[in-house]
Formats: sequence, C-alpha cells, structure tokens
Amino acid sequence: MQLAQLPVALILAVAKASPASSFVGSATSDAYPPASTSADPKLFPPEPVVGFPGITQTGVEPAAIATAKSYPYNSGPANAFPLVSSEPHGEDETSTFDIKKYWGNLSPWYSLSSADYGLPGASPRLPDGCEIVQVHLLYRHGARYPTDGAAPATFAQKLHNATKVGFSPRDDLEFLSTWTYKLGAELLTPFGRSQNFLLGVAYRQLYGELLNNFTEQGTIPVFRTQSQDRMVKTAENFAAGFFGVPEYLNQVNIEILVETPGVNNSGAPYEVCPNSNVNSRGGIGSTASTAFARNAFNATLARLNSMVTGLEFTPTDAIAMLQLCSYETHALGYSAFCNLFTQQDYLNYEYYYDLSFYYNNGPGSPVSAAQGKGYLQEFVGRFTHSFPNAASALNQTFDNSSTYFPLNQSIYADATHEVVVLDTLMAFNLTALFKGPPLALAENRKQNNFVASKIVPFATHFTTQVLECSAYSPTKQIRFLVNDAVIPIADSYDGCDDDADGLCSFDNVVSVLQKRIDEIDYNYDCFENYTASAGNDYNGRAPRS
Repeated sequence: MQLAQLPVALILAVAKASPASSFVGSATSDAYPPASTSADPKLFPPEPVVGFPGITQTGVEPAAIATAKSYPYNSGPANAFPLVSSEPHGEDETSTFDIKKYWGNLSPWYSLSSADYGLPGASPRLPDGCEIVQVHLLYRHGARYPTDGAAPATFAQKLHNATKVGFSPRDDLEFLSTWTYKLGAELLTPFGRSQNFLLGVAYRQLYGELLNNFTEQGTIPVFRTQSQDRMVKTAENFAAGFFGVPEYLNQVNIEILVETPGVNNSGAPYEVCPNSNVNSRGGIGSTASTAFARNAFNATLARLNSMVTGLEFTPTDAIAMLQLCSYETHALGYSAFCNLFTQQDYLNYEYYYDLSFYYNNGPGSPVSAAQGKGYLQEFVGRFTHSFPNAASALNQTFDNSSTYFPLNQSIYADATHEVVVLDTLMAFNLTALFKGPPLALAENRKQNNFVASKIVPFATHFTTQVLECSAYSPTKQIRFLVNDAVIPIADSYDGCDDDADGLCSFDNVVSVLQKRIDEIDYNYDCFENYTASAGNDYNGRAPRS
C-alpha cells in the first residue's frame, strides 16, 4: 500500500514511532566495590584504635511501648522514603491514590488499623495496668530484586528478541526504545536494607527496656535468619538498627540456618514439604491468579498495543510490566512503567496477589498450616520453656540446644520470607485476618478482608506481646499484632472472651496453640496424595475424602 493511501492518523502515528535500539531489553548492571581494592583498616583505623571517643555515658533503655502518649504508626511518607512513584494513568499529581499500597507482596509495609479487624479501640501501646514481659517478632526481609528468572527478566528478553525483527514504541511507550533491564536478582535493595534497619530502630525504641533482662542474666540474645544472602543481610540490618553500628557485631548472636532443599528449617518449610510445590496442592493460588489476569487488563492492553508496532503485549506482559513498576521503584527509586496503568489496573494487580497468597499460603491452601507448624511449635516452646518435638519442618539439631534455641529470652527476633509469615499466621489460626467467604476467582467481590499488601508486604512483621496486667485474672496475658494492628482471637480461640485490647489469658492461649499443633497433620498435608482446588477455605489444612 502506498503511504498516501493510509489514513492520516495512522501516517502520523507511524511517523512519530521510534525504532527500538538493538540493545533494548538487554541486562545491564554496575559493580561496586571494585575488585581491585577494599577498605584498609591500617590506613584508616577504626574507632578503638584511634581512641579519644569523648563522653560515652549510657542512659536508660527506651520503653516507648509503655511510656509514650501515642504510638508511632508507620503511615506517613517515611514508609516509602525515598521512593518516588507515579500517579495512575489518566490522573494528575493531585491524585490521592497511592499505587504502592496495591502491589501485593511487593508493597512496602505500612501500619494497619486494629479497627479493620474488629478492635477499633485497640493500640499496640500497652493497655493501662499492663507491663511488657516478653516480645516475639517474626519478620520478612525488606525490598529486593526479583527472584531469579521471574517475569520482569522474561519480559526484558521478549523485548530484546523483538529488536531482531524490529519493533517501534511511541507515545507513553517511547521510553522502551532505549530501555534496558537494570535489575539484579534476589539481593536486598538500598530501600530494602533501610526497611529492616528502621524496623530494628523501632523495636529498640519500643522494647529496649527488655534488654535489662539479658544484663541480669549475663547473656546476649540469639536472633535467627536463613542462609540466603538477602536473609543474612536482613538480620544484620535489623540488628544494626536495634543495637547500633558496630555494636551489633558483639551484642547479639545471629544464627544462620541453612536454606536448601532437603534440610529442615522452620524459616523455609517448603524445602521439605513436597506438596507445597505441586500445582494441584500448594500451587493452586498461582493457577487461580494467572487465570484471573487473563481478562483483568484487556482495556489497558488494547491501549498499550496501539502504541507499538512489531510486538504484541499479552496478559502475562501486563503483570510483568506492573512488577517492573514495583521492582524498579524499589531498586532505582522510580519507574516509567508505573504511569502506564490505571487505578483499576492497580486494584486488579492487588487482587492478582490476593488470590495467589490466599490459595497458596492462606486459608485456601492445603499446606499452609503444615508449613507454619514449625514456627508455631517454636513459639510455644519459647512460651513454655521447653524444646519442641520434631513433628514439622523445624530443625531439631538446633531446636534441642539451649545455645541455639534459648528458652529464657525476653526478646526474640526471627527473619523469614513472606510466605512463611503467612503460613505461620495460618498455623496460629488467626482467622480474623481472613474474615469472609473464600476469595472469588473471577472478580474481587470485597467480601473477605484479606489483602496481600497488608499481610505480606516487604518487611511485614508478626509480633507477640506477653504482658503482666494487674487488672486481669490471671495477670499473665498475651496478644498478637500484625503490622501494628491488634488481632482479635476470641472467635477462634476457645476460652478467650471478647476483649477490647485483644488480650487473653497466657495459659489459655498456650493450651489452644498446643491443640492446634496436634491438629495439624504435617505428614499428611505435605506428603499424601490428594487434590485441592481454589474456591475453598481449608483453614490451611489438606482436604480429606
């Protein structure tokens, strides 16, 4: 066809299109520090060698969880500083829609409201007349690069392959004509490091007074993590925030448990639970979310495909580009992909993750409670000052030793992955987090209060407070918090009455959790041959015929 025969609009569109450069989609990276040098303590001696430290008088340990008039909720700009994110497509800078809260497990954590789970008057601050005795923290690593071989890298390769036959982006996609893939794999980003560091600062500020128990005992804490690089750095950054730099190097023991197939580890139970990796069992959430995405982004895909020639974007590409928005923002501070998607796209992106986590690791999963059983056993072991039995993925070589599994700490802090935090919440049977019917597979009917970005974001954390409360009988009480929201347990824990502050008798809760341990059949759920399907609430347990 002669160019003059084409419609005027199409002629203009073709004229404005820019052929993509041949390097588009190729992986690029930087390397620091240079291999030829490193810090030299002889030329630049550390503080102990230089001397002259000035006055170093310590003060009283902080206890803001009890002394402050209000709680320092993570709900302002600091929860994502210094990231910059765009407004949804079609909206300007006056938009109040925060896209970062709709990225599922790729969202930065922020404080949740206890009111959302049925306790409008509850606060993480200690109730009047209560003193903190012990705190248990289970937390996720901060923001990271994508896992190896994930969708963003596959999308980059698709673009790179398209340059061999020629493709031309224009308008909002013009940036793709020179775009390269700048993300690494699995390491923490600078922002991710800051999340764990600041979490350590926060917990020292809130619970620092509990360190006096270690001083009285003449011991230092044991904090735990997994052997993956991002997990080790997570624990180190948390410890650096909690104890300071370089003090954390000799004020806490960081226990690193090996994470690899075939090795028991409560922080990586999927490595020894074969059914977690079977599509018809532990993977039903991934199947459900993929099916949902097939029709969730049709309007946006039509718009994006009108801006490119020589290439067609698919629903899989839509998820990949949304993930690039999330990952590039975390890693590079900003992403041009973010402004390509509408507010409805982000709502659908969130629901894509809701389906995945609800059915892979939540109440709709047949293996989630079994995978969380290890941490449940360890928590109860610490509560009762007894070593747990090997009836799950926990590693008894370490959990049967007071050196590696101390039973008398006033502060515990274990780092793990988001799927394991969710598995653990299922093992604890905290049903208030998943109140409502099973998630609908074709659309978000907003009948269930489970939202992935609230429960499994980067640096999510599950906190258990053990308290002495003079106004209660018995005085020893316990309660659970998820990202600063107090979670009610009366509906799922026999013997616990409704309480405005989410409290229940310590002994009663321990009894309920011991029964839950006995109820979860780890061997059946992880090893037996059965079929599960999305659309059901299994309470995290495998179905029985």
